[in-house]
Amino acid sequence: MAAIVSPLLFPTFGKTAARPTPNPSIGLALGSGGAAGLAHIAMLQTFDDLKIKPSRIVGTSIGAVIGTLYAAGLSAVEIKEIFYEFGGSTLDALSGLIRSHGALNFNTFFKAGDGALVDPTNFINFLAERIEARSFSDLLIPMEIIATDYFTGETVVLKEGNVFTAIEASMAVPGLFPPVSYEERLLIDGGTSNPLPFDILKNKCDFIVAIDVTGSRSRETVEKDLHILDIIFDTFEIMQKSIIFTLLRNFQPEIYIKPDIKKIRLLEFNRIEEVMEQSIPAADELRVKLLKKISEHQE
Repeated sequence: MAAIVSPLLFPTFGKTAARPTPNPSIGLALGSGGAAGLAHIAMLQTFDDLKIKPSRIVGTSIGAVIGTLYAAGLSAVEIKEIFYEFGGSTLDALSGLIRSHGALNFNTFFKAGDGALVDPTNFINFLAERIEARSFSDLLIPMEIIATDYFTGETVVLKEGNVFTAIEASMAVPGLFPPVSYEERLLIDGGTSNPLPFDILKNKCDFIVAIDVTGSRSRETVEKDLHILDIIFDTFEIMQKSIIFTLLRNFQPEIYIKPDIKKIRLLEFNRIEEVMEQSIPAADELRVKLLKKISEHQE
């Protein structure tokens, strides 16, 4: 009888079974920037077009708003529709505040609040009606939201509890929206301490994508009829750019994208189409860099 020889005793050299390479884990940082932050939607559309999902998201201010909607399962198209619905009414009134300093209409989503020009409660309720998630644990993608401790100036990373309270804290622009009490802290806009929180994602994923929506400004693009609120908000943005510059010197994300958004004031969310159009080159850049980085990971 012929002996039966196990092939395991004589391995075949030069031939290795192909193993599928897992997709890389991607950390996505969505920065602060007011209405210019609508550019985040165009960046998320790139993810959707490529059928890629970030493994985790961290957001500040408008980045926290849009990031949470995306982490809850909404597509970029659905998020855009929400801002169409919202921007056609409420934000027109807020934009008018920038231009004329007139009193806000109490029938809008925002109304005057203690220690601030406007109370965001109705805006938060508007967002809550669009998604089922209520706590961070309900989100489909792990999400972290950045706020700032009013007394210490420390960056506060929110990742547990009520996600809408966290959003409200993260977008509490000093003077515009009131500070938010949260677990024995008084919190204000995360952009005052970390307007582009990609550093929070360090060592948590294979590579990091950071979207900087602080916009650009020059003597040619600044309108002549600057008002006091323009100057206050523009100064706030200058501070944010300085913080981001320091962050980038200390730690570089693998992909850094800065849409070139011009002539969009902080609260002009009703100009979403202009922001989306200005975001096209940055979205194309993101597509190329994402595909390249994923290809490198799979080699």
